[in-house]
Amino acid sequence: MTTQKNDSSPTNSAIVADYRARTGGSAALYERARKVLPSGITHDARYLDPYSIHVSRAVGPRKWDVDGNEYVDYFGGHGAMLLGHSHPAVIEAVKRQMDLGTHYGSSHELEVRWAELVCELIPSAEKVRFTASGTEASHMAIRLARAYTGKDKIVRFVGHFHGWHDTVAAGATSHYDGTTTPGVPQDVADLTILMPADDVGAVVKLIESRDDIAAVMFEPSGASWGQVPLPQGFIQAVRDVTAKRGVVMLMDEVITGFRWSSGGAQKAFGITPDLCILAKIVAGGLPGGAVAGKREILDLIDHAATTAAKREKIAHPGTFNANPLSAAAAVTALSLLRDEDLAEKANRTAAELRRALTEVLVEEGIAWGIYGQSSTFLIYPNPTGEKIDPANFDPLKLGFAKLKGARSGPLAGKIRMGLMTHGVDVMGSPGGFVSATHGAAEIEKTVHALRQTVRALKAEREVKAA
Repeated sequence: MTTQKNDSSPTNSAIVADYRARTGGSAALYERARKVLPSGITHDARYLDPYSIHVSRAVGPRKWDVDGNEYVDYFGGHGAMLLGHSHPAVIEAVKRQMDLGTHYGSSHELEVRWAELVCELIPSAEKVRFTASGTEASHMAIRLARAYTGKDKIVRFVGHFHGWHDTVAAGATSHYDGTTTPGVPQDVADLTILMPADDVGAVVKLIESRDDIAAVMFEPSGASWGQVPLPQGFIQAVRDVTAKRGVVMLMDEVITGFRWSSGGAQKAFGITPDLCILAKIVAGGLPGGAVAGKREILDLIDHAATTAAKREKIAHPGTFNANPLSAAAAVTALSLLRDEDLAEKANRTAAELRRALTEVLVEEGIAWGIYGQSSTFLIYPNPTGEKIDPANFDPLKLGFAKLKGARSGPLAGKIRMGLMTHGVDVMGSPGGFVSATHGAAEIEKTVHALRQTVRALKAEREVKAA
């Protein structure tokens, strides 16, 4: 990660200078923010050197910053806004609930309907427990798997992200060798068996040879919503060996849930895990997460079931579990997803976008790659100078170290600022999420923004034409 500079720092980059010239209001807010917020931000993914934009409103596939600049938005609420921003039905549902109460501290009908929809849509969901975030869901799912199996070890994969709690910190965004991160004892990190995902045979052999594994946890997209795709046959091989060995298969569907299909990646791939975790879209764009899966596993937090089985119940409080406002948004959003096939609409648009962006690279002679799954897209800016034909880009040929390990840095920041100067906001990968409200106009604007950005990068000798 680069060192964050003050807005007054000089720059020789026209891209950075143009960005600063357009975003004076965001620069002023950053100066206020950095006095009270670490790095002036509230989420690491919002970091940008010299500063990130500050947004004032968002509707559909667009958003506007405090300087009045309009952007085609591919941040998508970190993947939560599959329906687009400020969907009228979701807004109306939340407004209606506001008048009825924001937090009862009691059970309510909306949480029941929310759970019914999750169980209806997600193949593995025989029961569900709501949390306030994906990280909380990740934490609870691991605890459930350990209690259910009576074993301690969790198999995870290099670069796969499952939240920020201690058990899943090492190897997600750094420390890919499995050593611990600051603040997490090595003894905690050692409860994870961190494996590369590019050799499923080694994973199968590991699971077959050990008796201390509680769960195998992974993103079905591959690391970080598909930055490093999984090799063909990976998920089925893991399903087969975990079922054989009595190990919990724990699928992290925080991003893929309801996006890869209305029933998540598990429905799209036809492979049902024992447990899954959900967040983002599951709460309709408001805060919320969930653990869903086999009844006998979720029953470990059930009062009657644990009493009957003479087992100690796992405690699970949570002040904002199934908050009425989140439940109102969720019931509306999931009903729309079920009835209007919105995931497929976003998937089709994203496929068109990926094709169009690839054409830009081919026409401009840029040895980068465009790839992605479902309603996502990723730009591989080739930081290590690989020989790449953008028309036939295969990310699996590059491997983890190049696809994710060498991804961040000043070039990625310039790509983002260049795109923003031309009215497109993407995540730091760089890449982003397509919603069901994106369409031809957004694709056209994004194509123009990428073309102008790569030309500016050529002018600054950041990239060379092939």
